[in-house]
Amino acid sequence: MSSILRLFRPSPPFFLIAGPCVLEDDRLNCGVADALAHLSAALGLPVIFKASFDKANRTSVDAPRGPGLEEGLRRLEKVKASSGLPVLTDVHEMGQAKGAADVVDVLQIPAFLSRQTDLILAAAASGRPLNLKKGQWMAPEDMGAVVEKARRGGAPGVAVTERGTAFGYHNLVVDMRGFAIMHEVCGCPVVFDATHSVQRPAGAGTRSGGDPRSVAPLAKAAVAAGADALFLEVHPEPESAPSDAASMLRLDRLAPLLEEVLALRGAQVERVAPRG
Repeated sequence: MSSILRLFRPSPPFFLIAGPCVLEDDRLNCGVADALAHLSAALGLPVIFKASFDKANRTSVDAPRGPGLEEGLRRLEKVKASSGLPVLTDVHEMGQAKGAADVVDVLQIPAFLSRQTDLILAAAASGRPLNLKKGQWMAPEDMGAVVEKARRGGAPGVAVTERGTAFGYHNLVVDMRGFAIMHEVCGCPVVFDATHSVQRPAGAGTRSGGDPRSVAPLAKAAVAAGADALFLEVHPEPESAPSDAASMLRLDRLAPLLEEVLALRGAQVERVAPRG
């Protein structure tokens, strides 16, 4: 637990949250997790596997939602055993927090639920660190109050995640000033969700569209602007993914992106390090 907590306190080592949008079968889940574990070892980069057991905020009632809480937690347990990685999943209801915390290492509050006080307090009381995603309608400074809820609720560690801000219909933009603002008002790690930020919410009729070409440039810009971590939904064949197919990063493109990002991060650390 202490190793994961260091990522959710101020000035953490750079880290990655990554995985498929929603849990699929064990072969896919564990295959992605094993690839992430290999990258973690090769690059010396802390990695947290992320996948959802339920996508409760789908555009259409007919959209795939995932295996549900009980089966989803079983699959996440298998990922942990297979890869050795810590795992993160999101919760949508107060009653899910305790059961999920018995299995996962980090609980996430979805962006659409970022003002749900009772849900945040229930997740905080679970004893797991929290990743709090910024609502698409919220200003960066608004996340200070969300972090305060989590801390008062007993969360042992907190991070906040930028995932783009609504800009008209079916479009999101990323304000790079937000990283510095959230560092100042929240006093915790700030993560950049590079794949959800390129979504076109409900932009494809009954599902969300996206522009995956923008994932890499936005990720590099965010790191240059001070992001402490990246959040990337990855998949070996995004076009076949049951959720967020239009915005996910192809798994084989992850390593080259991380190498560029870590070079940027290293240059940034070197620039601010004291000389002499």
